Amino acid sequence: MPLDDITMPDLDVLFVGYNPGLKSEQTGHHFAGPGNLFWALLAESGLTGRRLTYHEDHELLYWRIGLVNLVDRATPGSADLSAEELVLGAERLRRKVTEIAPKIVAFLGKDIFRSYRQWPKSRMVSWGIQPDGLNAGVWEAVLPNPSRRSTTPYDLRLRYFREVKGLAQWGPHPRP
Repeated sequence: MPLDDITMPDLDVLFVGYNPGLKSEQTGHHFAGPGNLFWALLAESGLTGRRLTYHEDHELLYWRIGLVNLVDRATPGSADLSAEELVLGAERLRRKVTEIAPKIVAFLGKDIFRSYRQWPKSRMVSWGIQPDGLNAGVWEAVLPNPSRRSTTPYDLRLRYFREVKGLAQWGPHPRP
């Protein structure tokens, strides 16, 4: 059973994950995997006023933060997703971003961003705020995945979560 998207109009940040892990599917909550760093990164970056648990994922709306996944199907890891699932998920995600129109879309991994943009896996993507976006007025940021399986150091992950926090205090992207 897919996890519910956590969204509302006028979000400051919409986080996009690959797909639910098995623990998230079991609990019905986002980022429920043991040791997932998402909740710590949100709190330490200042995006939330306190450290939430995965049981409180719907409370993110209080801080004007939403959560969606590129693909709804739960798997042990993102490597278990098919190319077709990624293409279909990206099409659905582009529609959601247009409908929700958050200030910032924060992709929790470079491959999520590449799928969203319909770019090949070989295309270079930098961490952080991207120079252009698909939707006028919406910033796009690429952040390291919060999974403990990621080799990205915690301090670097936190840096990019803080960058999103700083940007959320600004208005919409200044494009016509």
